[in-house]
Amino acid sequence: MKEERKKQLEELYAAKVQDKAEEISKWIYEHPEDGDQEFLSSAYICEQLKEAGFSVQLPYGSLKTAFRCELKGSKPGATYAFLAEYDALPGYGEQHDELAHACGHNWIGAVCAGVGLMFAQMQEELEGTIVIMGTPAEETTGGKCVLVEEGAFDDVDFAFQLHLGAENNAHVVTLAMDSLEFTFHGKAAHAAAYPHLGVNALDAVNLMFTGISYLRQQMRCDTRVHGIITKGGEACNIIPDLCACKFYIRAADKAYMEEISAKIVNIAKGASFMTGTQMEYRNFENTYYDLVNFESFQQLYVENAKLCGSGDFVDSDADASGSSDVGNVSHVCPMMYSELALKGPTPAYAHDVKFLEYLKLPCADDKLRKGIISLCLTVFDLYDEKQREDILNEFDARKN
Repeated sequence: MKEERKKQLEELYAAKVQDKAEEISKWIYEHPEDGDQEFLSSAYICEQLKEAGFSVQLPYGSLKTAFRCELKGSKPGATYAFLAEYDALPGYGEQHDELAHACGHNWIGAVCAGVGLMFAQMQEELEGTIVIMGTPAEETTGGKCVLVEEGAFDDVDFAFQLHLGAENNAHVVTLAMDSLEFTFHGKAAHAAAYPHLGVNALDAVNLMFTGISYLRQQMRCDTRVHGIITKGGEACNIIPDLCACKFYIRAADKAYMEEISAKIVNIAKGASFMTGTQMEYRNFENTYYDLVNFESFQQLYVENAKLCGSGDFVDSDADASGSSDVGNVSHVCPMMYSELALKGPTPAYAHDVKFLEYLKLPCADDKLRKGIISLCLTVFDLYDEKQREDILNEFDARKN
């Protein structure tokens, strides 16, 4: 039964979707844009989906380059959201001054659009609603964080995203991440003639770093705190009256990240008290949550990916230490996130120049086909009430 369904999807893809999906991937690749500035890419994807019969909201919510494209089936059912990304990375080219899709977000956008185009051809048998959600600025400000806060996923039953990587991995581990900026206000004075009249804001910053160093002895081994001094004074002969520093706080789960962040705020308060400075702090970026993996959901996708010829998957990625805004989505609805291996002549990793080059090779288009068809198969699996209940029960158990 499933083998027959796969064959039908492969024939449909080859006849109706392949050329357009590959064109979308290539077009976004050739038009790289910075996070929150993806005006061309977001409009381009929406144009393709609108022509296929999707309703389009662009912009969506408070984000100018976010979008929501929706296709309702002929029968009632769940709402399935596919999370498109399309922001590029800076620092490429001969002068290291060009934007480029070295993380493969052009491919992610094309996969999501391709799934939409497939179901536009199968609207009569679609049970439920397909949503292609445009989520900007994954590499910088984290558009999904904002969309979650604004309720964009309140009506979503199941969310999906595929990413290219070095290997097939449906158990990706990401860390929750907070971002805190501290500013200390002191009083300027001549550092040689009248130092006693000054209040040294740089001393407060240095005490902060010292306090955090001691805190590390009592932190869990999965936790990371790393920071920089962003303002440390203007001249050696002036007591600094305004100094600032920034920190990322990462942990394996949201709750422990929040606990460590609270301790760091207390360290800042102590540094302020000891130096007589005034302190203020803020989040300078959106807070990322850890990615929750739902075994029943991941396994369902892995079976379909293998059926489509993606090969074996690694068991886990427990040593990962990065962060992504996709984690925030996994805290509000069941999320299936998986990486598919992009295999070129030699190993390459996301953000690598070789990875950027491999995205132009036939191997990337091959993964595009396999990714789109395996996602479509997973949606069909979720027509089964028991499959849906198993995943939703696991989500409720993890949430509680």
